[in-house]
Amino acid sequence: MGVAGPAAGSPVPGVGEMADPGQRLLARIVDTLVVGLPVVLIARATLPQVTAEIVASVGLAGLLLVYESVQLARWGRTLGKRLAGVAVVPAGPEGPEEGRLGVGRAVLRSAVYALPIAARPVPVLGVMAGLFWVGNAALLFERPRRQALHDRVARTFVVRVRTGR
Repeated sequence: MGVAGPAAGSPVPGVGEMADPGQRLLARIVDTLVVGLPVVLIARATLPQVTAEIVASVGLAGLLLVYESVQLARWGRTLGKRLAGVAVVPAGPEGPEEGRLGVGRAVLRSAVYALPIAARPVPVLGVMAGLFWVGNAALLFERPRRQALHDRVARTFVVRVRTGR
């Protein structure tokens, strides 16, 4: 299986092997802070606490969906992924494929990640969302593909981007 090979023709030049879980975590933290911090601050400043928790979860999920979908469809990377040196590319039968994700894959990938965030305020769904996150994170350590659930559903890989030499 050629999962470690480059994805020629990718929207991001110099795409290489699978990203490490640490790189993916860094990218996710940055992206969540970029989108989530303003949402939480505004919700808490303007709404009662119980309402703010619900609005913040749903607002964060909706904005993450748009934020990620647009950037992944256009560039294969979000701000956090750029900082972490990774990109999202389409998955083929033998590993990373060349080309862009396209809008459909980008939205699907983002939705699978964002929906559990929106479900958090609902007690039973919140527990299920927590279990989803544990399982999703565990899949990142499965070699050689290192695909989280949202990658598997959307048929994508997260790969390292080699900088100019």
